[in-house]
Amino acid sequence: MRDQRTHSAMPAHSPRQELPSEAERRLRARLAAQAMHARHDARRTTANGRAAFQARFEREVDPAGVLDPEERRRRADSARSAYFTRLSLAAAKARRAKRSGTSRRRGGENS
Repeated sequence: MRDQRTHSAMPAHSPRQELPSEAERRLRARLAAQAMHARHDARRTTANGRAAFQARFEREVDPAGVLDPEERRRRADSARSAYFTRLSLAAAKARRAKRSGTSRRRGGENS
């Protein structure tokens, strides 16, 4: 597959080189993503993914497909907001747990 590409953000990996570190792989991926977004409209490249994500919430709120499309969209939007709010709550709890774990390791100091 690599041989079929006409141009890439990074040269192909040579088998004689040692494998890149995890940090280098992340940097290469970021570079490739930035290069792609520089050449293409992000709204177009992510349209299918966003549509699939929205469809997930529409199936969740109307599995039988009986609701009016506008009502289904409204409910799906609320379900999506609830999903992201749950993620935010989980992140806040994780940050709080990490802070309290850090303060215990430092002998009870607040950081």
